[in-house]
Amino acid sequence: MKLRDYYPYFEDFHEDIKSLAKNVSQELEKRAREADEKGSEEIMRENLKMLAELGFLGINVPEQYGGQGLDERSVVLSLEEISRGCAATAFSLGGHYLAVDSILIGGDEALKQKFLPRLAKDSVGAFALTEPNAGSDAASIVTRAEKKNGYYVLRGEKHFITNGSIADVFVVFAKTSPEKGARGITAFVVERGTPGLLIGKKEEKLGVRASPTNQVFLDNVEVPAENVIGKVDEGFKIAMQALTRGRIGMAAQAIGISRLALQLAINYAENRMQFGQPIINQQAIQFMLSDMLTMLRASEELTYKAAWLADRKADVTLEAAVAKLFATEAAKLIVDKSMQIHGGIGYTRDQVIERLYRDVRILTIAEGTSEIQRLVIFRNIKKALD
Repeated sequence: MKLRDYYPYFEDFHEDIKSLAKNVSQELEKRAREADEKGSEEIMRENLKMLAELGFLGINVPEQYGGQGLDERSVVLSLEEISRGCAATAFSLGGHYLAVDSILIGGDEALKQKFLPRLAKDSVGAFALTEPNAGSDAASIVTRAEKKNGYYVLRGEKHFITNGSIADVFVVFAKTSPEKGARGITAFVVERGTPGLLIGKKEEKLGVRASPTNQVFLDNVEVPAENVIGKVDEGFKIAMQALTRGRIGMAAQAIGISRLALQLAINYAENRMQFGQPIINQQAIQFMLSDMLTMLRASEELTYKAAWLADRKADVTLEAAVAKLFATEAAKLIVDKSMQIHGGIGYTRDQVIERLYRDVRILTIAEGTSEIQRLVIFRNIKKALD
């Protein structure tokens, strides 16, 4: 059955995007285990290069800037399929999209002309917002930017930055008017190689291990004024808008992992013999699989609709939060049930489900924890009932 026959949110061309992403996902899958075991930046660079050659780095970049000019639904389908092959690669790709979206949302024409063609072709982006004491409370960042002689001088440090050690272009958020709190944050584009931009240690993570996560230090980094994204002191709004789109993408990654976990569980249950028959004949297993599919279908509906609304230029703050909260929490449950069906063998490194069990955990933390999503939902709860 075609995608658009099942969901009304898609057009014929989305089938082509999904098919292409599925093909590249199968290629990524061949080295996913090696990439995970080694935490390999080299493999990640190669994976992102492959995606760049196929147009995925610039899938949502307008054609006049060298991209594919496609929509949020195309981003969702791409991340979903790529997650099935290699969750770490999808995670890095999602980090790249955050940087691209920031420039698309707030950048003036000159800034778009300067950076989007590179990001659409072969440059990797990073979104540098989080700090040691500013995670969920992004407004409390302490990185400073002071204007001097036509430049902004940035001082501070960022933590848990996806793609930190492989990025070519960093979107960095710093306070230009500290006394204004969230209303005093500005977004900047900082290029790799800029003096004072230092990449710190690579974090050793539980999952998505091949996607590098780094400290980033800003030691008197001089950034030209033309590299400001949008207006001075309006960077927090840009960050929140980019994260809203990113949350839809995170939900899509959860769908990809969930779908793979369910398929693995079905395959194993059909072949695992106990008491003289496949365990899929046991009602307990059937109920677990049924619950998994129900959660998957609900995740798809919420995520696809959020992407469709985003493409219609609607305010999707609420829909993105709902989709991310449900899909990522559901993915944890689906993967856990798949692990349970696999039994002891699923707990070994030889099984894909073991890697998924580790990979899926980040999804309820990154780009706004589940608790933050609940806060966003509550703040918009009256709107939902209008």
